[in-house]
Amino acid sequence: MALVGLSLAEASSVAEQPVRPRITLSADAPGGMCEVGETVVFIAEVKNTSSEKLKGKFRWEVETVAFKAKESKPVSLRIAGKETETFEYELKMKVPGFVKVSCTVAESGEESEVTRSKRVGCAPTEVLTELTKEKDFDKFWARSLEELGEVEPNYELIEMPQKEGTDVELYELVMRSFGGVRVRGWLEVPKSQGPHTALLRVPGYTQNMRPVGDTGGAIVLSFNIRGHGNSTDDVPGNPKDFWVRGLDDKEDYYYRGAYLDCVRAVDYLCSRDDVDQDRITIWGGSQGGGLSFATAALDQRIDLCIADIPWLCDWENYLVLAGKTDDEEITAWMGAKRSRTRKAVLKTLSYFDTMNLADRIQCPTLMGIGLQDPICPPSTSFATFNRIPAERDYRIYEDSGHGLGGPHYQWVFAEMEKRLAPEDS
Repeated sequence: MALVGLSLAEASSVAEQPVRPRITLSADAPGGMCEVGETVVFIAEVKNTSSEKLKGKFRWEVETVAFKAKESKPVSLRIAGKETETFEYELKMKVPGFVKVSCTVAESGEESEVTRSKRVGCAPTEVLTELTKEKDFDKFWARSLEELGEVEPNYELIEMPQKEGTDVELYELVMRSFGGVRVRGWLEVPKSQGPHTALLRVPGYTQNMRPVGDTGGAIVLSFNIRGHGNSTDDVPGNPKDFWVRGLDDKEDYYYRGAYLDCVRAVDYLCSRDDVDQDRITIWGGSQGGGLSFATAALDQRIDLCIADIPWLCDWENYLVLAGKTDDEEITAWMGAKRSRTRKAVLKTLSYFDTMNLADRIQCPTLMGIGLQDPICPPSTSFATFNRIPAERDYRIYEDSGHGLGGPHYQWVFAEMEKRLAPEDS
């Protein structure tokens, strides 16, 4: 125990030291959403869990790219022992968008602060961000796809051992992608007669995709783009700096190859006679959500696109809203060379911004969003989603962050079954 070796008086003194305040933050927006023109009231309850008086400062902060947020001055805080004080903040939502409101207690004499945040949204399908396409955007991707087509895929299937009685055959798939890079994935094929629906699963950032086990009767390719999982033959997985690799030039940027890896995976699925060419789905979360958007945009053979908590969207606003980790990483990268400027970075990123690719997506698209996501801000995800001309649907989960859970997956599986059912079923 931490108190071993202390006298009773010393132990008592330690135990009575003031502890941090406990903050509860709520908003009166049903489901975390409101309409344009509505006023949302944020309520912060600050409980002094100590028997000693709590002194300090309380402040509100607003983070959004929808409008210029008004600064709020800190107020003095004095709460008697075991008592609670309530603070309110009113915010009128005049335009569509998302707003994260935070409240912070800075206790006198303490270096650390206690913060709670709550994000709300307003008319999400009306969020539009100005496109950042360069003049040669379409030519760049046409040329990139042509260069991929010049690479012989050299598909190789390595049969993997399976338990007796299983109804699925498992293989490791190896193939050549853009630049001759070897990429791999895990292919699961039902033993029943096809043609089967096919699901292409793509990874989150640094994720190692593995077989799913129960494919539900579908052919499933759990695919690892270059540098991920078992696709490290030619592109190293470390350091985990994929998003700044090659950022100096669009020709060499990491996501040029990564997007085309996914197209090559579609090439493979379409080469199989047992795949129903009208029932091919791509599904991923976070980076995988962005890869789903990009693949559906670059390859019209995708029949259903599922992008959960998607990244790789609306880069300009993402860099404004990015957390400290990303901000520090990009700052360090830019500082390594004098030629690296924010303008140059955004120009390269614009070629890989799924917002600029979205108008190419012609298949039905589903998107799941965690409203409190600290990694992929919802406003950036909707910047891509709202540019898709095809049929689309979404779900926002009020209390979810960077992960959506069982209810979302149940919705997705039901939608897949409904939308991809064979015509004669």
